[in-house]
Amino acid sequence: MKNVKLIIEYDGTNFSGWQMQPNARTVQEEIEKGLKKIIKKEVKINGSGRTDAGVHALGQVANFKETFSIPIQKIPLALNAMIPEDISIKEAIEVPENFHARYHAKGKRYIYKIYNGQLRSALLKNHAYFTSYTLNVEKMKKATAYFIGEHDFKAFMASRTSIKNTVRTIQDIRLYEQEELLILDIKGNGFLYNMVRIMTGTLVDIGRGRIDEKDLPNIIKSCSRESAGHTAPPQGLYLAEVYY
Repeated sequence: MKNVKLIIEYDGTNFSGWQMQPNARTVQEEIEKGLKKIIKKEVKINGSGRTDAGVHALGQVANFKETFSIPIQKIPLALNAMIPEDISIKEAIEVPENFHARYHAKGKRYIYKIYNGQLRSALLKNHAYFTSYTLNVEKMKKATAYFIGEHDFKAFMASRTSIKNTVRTIQDIRLYEQEELLILDIKGNGFLYNMVRIMTGTLVDIGRGRIDEKDLPNIIKSCSRESAGHTAPPQGLYLAEVYY
């Protein structure tokens, strides 16, 4: 029995998210179907976490345990030949038997892309958040510092989410300009449902002048979803890396 860790890239545009669900196209389902073709048996994979419909991944991680004869280093090439082109297996390595992609994850890094221009981009439509409002980028950059450290991020979690512990630690966060894009690069020990998207929406609202960046510490302390900004759309979000 081998335990295999997969590093996976995908364009989430035409998926209903990562996790298997009835009557919907998901990344997990397509990979499991591909593995069945090359291993000749049903295979269940464990992802490091869910991504929503429209969300992309540069470095999603999954693992599966199974007995098979194909050399592990050949799995990416073989599997990529069996799955749709909007998914790519970047790497496959054998890991210890007890490794679990979700339960052993120590943290994640996300990237969020904002396209701030006067006219929309056809090429970025499914890969960045388009906003034509004039943004004060310097205020947005200053505001990111308030997110650093351990906080109760309940104000940045989707409403009606049933989770008891909403304390998370943001280890690093940067907002920088890259050609026509604003890139939010954020690393933490864990993230609540829609947390990165709400943080991004709040920063955009700060850039627009709808929220004062100096109010951000009070918004965090309030633990009130109504106090934070809007939820940025899914297409700008990328799961960049999972840490173990």
